[in-house]
Amino acid sequence: MATANGIVTLMTDFGTVDGYVAAMKGSLLGVNRQATIVDVTHHIPPQDITEAAFQVATVWSAFPPGTIHVIVVDPGVGGERRAVVVEAGGQFFVTPDNGLLTLLTANAFPVEVVVLDRPEFFLADVSSTFHGRDIFAPVAGHLSTGSVQLRDLGSPIANDSLVALPWAPIQDAPSRIHAPVVSIDRFGNCRTLIARRHLTAGPSAIYVRCGDVTIRGIHRTYGDVPAGKTMALFGSHGGLEIAVRGGSAAQSWEIRRGDDVVVYTEESSEP
Repeated sequence: MATANGIVTLMTDFGTVDGYVAAMKGSLLGVNRQATIVDVTHHIPPQDITEAAFQVATVWSAFPPGTIHVIVVDPGVGGERRAVVVEAGGQFFVTPDNGLLTLLTANAFPVEVVVLDRPEFFLADVSSTFHGRDIFAPVAGHLSTGSVQLRDLGSPIANDSLVALPWAPIQDAPSRIHAPVVSIDRFGNCRTLIARRHLTAGPSAIYVRCGDVTIRGIHRTYGDVPAGKTMALFGSHGGLEIAVRGGSAAQSWEIRRGDDVVVYTEESSEP
């Protein structure tokens, strides 16, 4: 079982113009003034669970064991969706159960999951529209003290009962696999969850297609091709990316999130 280390990260779609993030921090510090708070990002596009899930998966492992991650992208706030705390990978995740942990739990299976049903760990007055401030932040504050254990916060539920997004790459032929673009970063790199283990041939024998662009071969790094060249490579998140060196693949090829990326070999039936 993990032990909280006092570090709490925050990821939301609240932005930084309004006072929502400050209110969450105030609520958390009201419980534990010694907590170390790290802002991951508050610029997830509004209600964009898919983007938040991807960002969670790319950042959590950079933190030391016992870190608490509060992720609030919550279009179902006030509805029937569950509020949970998940222990996985030696860390804790305080979040609505709406798919935000899909990629995380695919790589770090939960050790324990509790549903937050103990109001004594919430603020006294819980708004129906701001659970980030009134539930998730104070729960993280209590957990970060080290004096509150996971099962103190709520009732255990099945570790495999969390809501999951349909992201898994699909192999529809012996030498062909496809998966959607799940995230486009600020550089215009188009990122997927296709991993090295999914390849059916060596990198030089692989073709990558998305919309109007077809790329032969997978490179190791951006510097392997001339400026302006479109390329495929495995990014820091471990998945296949389509990129343009010194440019934006998303703009150059009008790629949008959700567009299908197909990886195949010359021998397959892919045109």
